[in-house]
Amino acid sequence: MIIRKISLAVSVLFSMSLVAQEVAHNDVTVKPEIKISYLDSVKSTFVKDNLATRVDSLWMNELTSLDIYEDLTKDIQTINTDLSVNEELPTDLLKQRLQDMNEKSPFDIEYNQGLENIIKSFLKNRRKSFSRLMALSEYYFPIFEDAFARQNVPLEIKYLAVVESALNPKAVSRMGATGLWQFMYGTGKRYDLKIDSYIDERSDPIKATAAATVYMNKMFTIFGDWELVLASYNSGPGNVTKAIRRSGGKTKYWDIRNHLPRETQGYVPAFLATMYLFEYHKEHGINPERAVVKNFETDTVRIKEKMTFKQIADLLDMPQSQLELLNPSYKLKVVPFYKDEQHFLRLPKDKIATFVSNEDKIYAYVQHDSGFRRMPTQLASRLAPKNKVIKTNQVQDFAQSTEFYKVRKGDNLGAIADKYNVSVVDIKKWNNLKSNNIALGKTLKIRSTDTIKKSTDVKVIPVADKKETQEAIAAADEKVNTATESKEYIVQAGDNLGSIAKKFDLTVAELKEWNNLNSNNIGLGKTLIVGKAAEIVNDQTTSVASNTVDSFKKKPISKNVGEEYFVKKGDSLYSISKKYPGVTISDIKKWNNIKDGDIKPGMKLKING
Repeated sequence: MIIRKISLAVSVLFSMSLVAQEVAHNDVTVKPEIKISYLDSVKSTFVKDNLATRVDSLWMNELTSLDIYEDLTKDIQTINTDLSVNEELPTDLLKQRLQDMNEKSPFDIEYNQGLENIIKSFLKNRRKSFSRLMALSEYYFPIFEDAFARQNVPLEIKYLAVVESALNPKAVSRMGATGLWQFMYGTGKRYDLKIDSYIDERSDPIKATAAATVYMNKMFTIFGDWELVLASYNSGPGNVTKAIRRSGGKTKYWDIRNHLPRETQGYVPAFLATMYLFEYHKEHGINPERAVVKNFETDTVRIKEKMTFKQIADLLDMPQSQLELLNPSYKLKVVPFYKDEQHFLRLPKDKIATFVSNEDKIYAYVQHDSGFRRMPTQLASRLAPKNKVIKTNQVQDFAQSTEFYKVRKGDNLGAIADKYNVSVVDIKKWNNLKSNNIALGKTLKIRSTDTIKKSTDVKVIPVADKKETQEAIAAADEKVNTATESKEYIVQAGDNLGSIAKKFDLTVAELKEWNNLNSNNIGLGKTLIVGKAAEIVNDQTTSVASNTVDSFKKKPISKNVGEEYFVKKGDSLYSISKKYPGVTISDIKKWNNIKDGDIKPGMKLKING
């Protein structure tokens, strides 16, 4: 009995050791091969610049937001200059400081109750706004000062851009005035500022400042007084001359002020109050926030092909918002290419070095990427013809890979969707989100879907290699496009459906229908579909594939090529062989020791060794 128990125990232990060995053997995992994208393969070959730095996207979004512009505009229009504001600033001290400013300025700066009230109102309500404006001024003021110094315009006029636009080149007034210097459309055209579908040079800091300089000088030759020049800039020279007549011929701003339009009455005092706060910000405890980028740290490069801000941002590892800040005149976030015209892109100097050192690779990627844009699934389903059957005899299998993204400070669903080229609706669906609000630090699932098309009902085609037959059909399938790229827009501060519809020449009803909106309320950062795309349908796939393979067989063979080819996303051995007359798939396999036909983006192939 004891012997039986011992033998049973030994057998159990032996069995357990075998199971443990088997489990240990099965636990040895083989790491899957990571397939890199064509973008990553291109960037991996870039000449690196060790000085490259990243910019905080939240801070950049704050600088490009319109809240300061809207707040200051409202203040200037509504502040009651006759109502005193309770803010700690002794009147005698203010008078002394204004006198000191007057002595070193061509402006006639004198104390009055209205000016004191505006200064105290800004101190009470706009301290944080001025802190941010002072950071922005480190970038814009050198541009203004350079232009003004060349034309003998007082440098203090740089503060006028704060009053006009809160140093936001994308600011647009309710009357349509645009840019840092708030030019109307007609005025911009009169001063040779280019305005078309892609470009609005009223938002270009350098060109718009040059136009403003010309205007200032012209008005000074008429009025001979810089305060009147500022008044004419706001309300037009006609209103200033009317005020002069109504005042009995007086020619000082403070003497004709009550005869000017109400907005202009607060305009020059707001300019002087801004000048005061910039001059005495330390005394009032206003600390400028850190400057994201300074003017002398940027440079320009000429663009030789049309490219989008997203393509540039992806290639150079920089936020799109920074590109928008540095290049505000490109309305659609696209640098166009016109024949016989030059367009320039402004970048931080370290990014300029990367761009110039890798131009050929950058333009190659842009051409490749432009050919792979697809319409969002949601829009494609709306535009697909309901009664038309597409005869392709194909089944689509979707290979999905899931990525995880941790929400960072300043992120919103629109920006994340743009980063991964998916829709906000998809992200909300994948993560069971009921609203557009996302918590800092939350991990989101992002699924990227690649469509793999396979033939299921294709007649026998007389080609020797079955693999070549499948590749030929796949190449023909690539010609069957259900739709081209749609146009999308991310809702920004101050937007509403009416303004967005007007911007894209649509009706509010169309916007609501395309985006499944039940009301006129839209959330900040929401991605809206704002343009339909044309549909291209090819229902002769099988015959196209047959003709393509037949033509492939008939090609003359020429082996004297001697080139190298970098595999792009979507390439197959068949599509590559078609690029070189006389070269077959078997040739490429032989020259590159390829056995199974598997190629990856970024892979270098020898053509005839």
